[in-house]
Amino acid sequence: MARLVKDIQYYKFGFYGFLKNLRLFEPFLILFFIDAGLSYLQIGILYGFREIARNFMEIPAGVVADATGRRRSMITSFTAYIFSFLMFFFAGSYTLFFAAMFLFAVGDAFRTGTHKAMIFDYLKLKGRAEQKADYYGHTRAFSQFGSAISSLLSAALVFFTGNYRYIFLITVVPYIIDLFLLASYPAVLDGNTAKTKMNFGKRFKTVAGEFFTAVKNFRQVKTMLSISWYSGYYKVVKDFIQPIIAGFALAIPFLNQLSDEKKTAVTIGVVYFFIYLLTSWSSKNTKRISALFTTGEDALNKLMTAGFITGLAASAVYYFGFAGLSVLLMLPVFLIENVRKPIGVSVIADHTSQGVLASVLSVQSQLQTLTVVIAAPVLGFFADRYGLGKGMIITTFLMLLPAILLKIKSD
Repeated sequence: MARLVKDIQYYKFGFYGFLKNLRLFEPFLILFFIDAGLSYLQIGILYGFREIARNFMEIPAGVVADATGRRRSMITSFTAYIFSFLMFFFAGSYTLFFAAMFLFAVGDAFRTGTHKAMIFDYLKLKGRAEQKADYYGHTRAFSQFGSAISSLLSAALVFFTGNYRYIFLITVVPYIIDLFLLASYPAVLDGNTAKTKMNFGKRFKTVAGEFFTAVKNFRQVKTMLSISWYSGYYKVVKDFIQPIIAGFALAIPFLNQLSDEKKTAVTIGVVYFFIYLLTSWSSKNTKRISALFTTGEDALNKLMTAGFITGLAASAVYYFGFAGLSVLLMLPVFLIENVRKPIGVSVIADHTSQGVLASVLSVQSQLQTLTVVIAAPVLGFFADRYGLGKGMIITTFLMLLPAILLKIKSD
C-alpha cells in the first residue's frame, strides 16, 4: 500500500479532530454532575436523554448532510455545541442540564458520520480509497492527542479556579476556531450536491432510496451492531471511571499537602493525559495492529471480546478496593475502541455506496446511542444501589453476553 500523502487537507482533517477534542469538560463531567448534587441514576438518565435526542435526529441529519451539503451540516453542528457549552456554564438546575444535553445532541446528530464521509470522499477523489483505515486512524490520532492536551488544560483550570464550570466556557474557543476551519474545506467535499443540479426534493428522495437499500443488507446491519455495541459500552464507562480516579487520587501519599479537590484535578489530568497519548498512538498504528488479524471482521470480533473481558476485570478489581489497578486495567478498553473504530468504519465503507455513506455511518452511530440509552441508566441504577464497583461488574457482564451473538463472518 502506498504511503499516506500529508497534504494541506490531511492537516485540515487532523486539526479539525484536534480542536474538536479540546473538550475540557470531559475528564470532569461526571464529577461536575456529582458536585451539582446529582445521583448516579440521574446522571445515567441525563446520558440516556442525550442519546435519545440524538437518536431521533441522527438519520435525518445524515440524509440532510448527503442531500444539502456536508459543510453546512458540520457548521450547524458546531454552532449547537457552542450554545450547549454556554448553557452548561450558566445552568443551575437539573432541567437546564437537560436543555444543555439536548443542544449537545443536536451537535452530535449533525456531525456524526458526516466528517468521516468527507474524508472517504477525499480519498476516493484522490484515488487512494484503499487507505481508508490507515488514513482515518491518523486523523483520529490527532483527535486523541487533542484529548490528551485537553486533560492537562482542564486539570490546570480546575486546580487554579476550584470551579468545574469554567471548563465549559473555555471549550467554546477551540470550537469557534473549528467553525472557520470547516468553512475552509473545499466545496467538492459537500458530496453529490456539489456535482449535481438536481433539485433538493429529488435529491433527497434519491439519497433516501439508496440509504434504505444499503441498510437492508443483514451483514451490514450486523457489522454496525458489532461496532455500536462495544462503542456504546466504551462511551459509558470512559466517564464513569472519573470517580475511580478521584478515589485513587486521595490515596496518593505525595499529594497530601494538597486539598482533596486539587489532588483530584492533578491526578485526573495526568491519568487522562497518558491514556489519550496511548490511544493516539493506537489510532495512528491502526494499520499495523489490524495486520495482526486475518480480516477486518476478525479484528472486530476478537477486539470486542478482549475489551469486555478487560472491562470486567477492571470493575472486579475496583470492587475489591484496588482503584489504581482498576484504572490500569481500564486502559485496554480505551485502546481497543480507538483501534476498533477505524477498522469498523473501513469495513462499513467497503460495503456501502459512497453517496449514502454519511447516512449509513449515522445509522451506525444511532445504534451506538441506543446502546448508551440502555447502559447508562442501568449502570447508574446499580451503582446507586450496590456501589460503583458492583454496578460496573453487573453492567459489563450484561453487555458481554449479547456481544457473543454479534460475531461477523468475513467475505
